[in-house]
Amino acid sequence: MSKIIAIANQKGGVGKTTTSINLAASLAAQEKKVLLIDADPQANASSGLGIDVRSLENTIYECMIDNVEAKKAICHTEIEFLDVLPSHIDLVGAELEMIQLPEREQILRKLVAPLRECYDFILIDCSPSLGLITVNCLTAADSVLIPVQCEYFALEGISKLLNTIKIIKGHLNPSLEIEGFLLTMYDARLRSAKQVADEVKRHFQHLVFNTMIQRNVTLSVAPSHGEPALLFDATSRGAVDHIQLALEIIEKNKPATPEGK
Repeated sequence: MSKIIAIANQKGGVGKTTTSINLAASLAAQEKKVLLIDADPQANASSGLGIDVRSLENTIYECMIDNVEAKKAICHTEIEFLDVLPSHIDLVGAELEMIQLPEREQILRKLVAPLRECYDFILIDCSPSLGLITVNCLTAADSVLIPVQCEYFALEGISKLLNTIKIIKGHLNPSLEIEGFLLTMYDARLRSAKQVADEVKRHFQHLVFNTMIQRNVTLSVAPSHGEPALLFDATSRGAVDHIQLALEIIEKNKPATPEGK
């Protein structure tokens, strides 16, 4: 049974899609079977893994609106163990179409349910909003990973996201948990970056990942080549940081060992 992790923050520019692409690739590099669901109409997670969304017959849009089976839309990547359920710009209008559908908040959960036995981890790259698509993502997920950039106003909007998580936990998905807060775009040369990191750790304490994603040119350049940092430059700081994050998540999600064994 897979662990489903939604990667969400309605504040733009926090490294959400970068985290989705590179964490998915890094988990796959550890020979974990991974599905990355691109639930953002911009489809950057799809193109960042080399998928030409213009040539696709089926995407997450057709799955959610036209009841196309998810397996028919899944694309394999050049990375062994890593598949993608791609997005498309059509997803922009999906929320309006979903309003009339029964149990509209549960559509993605039902779509993903048959896939849970096929993967170790299912990651969902959420759009930078708290609309119906993101509600679907959080309803389908076991936990939420929240990227927080190490810049001023980092905590801006997080209270709204946490309130949304609380509402979904209360009404739609009682088992939803916070996987952790991930500090991104950290620049050790800047005093302000350290101050923000310290503030986030003070606020959220044990919920903050030990791994921090440092500012790195490779993380910016690699997606334009349709590759995660791991393929573009495996020795880069960005690739190494995401491998560390993957190892931290794998360790955190190890099955509990019964006492005495």
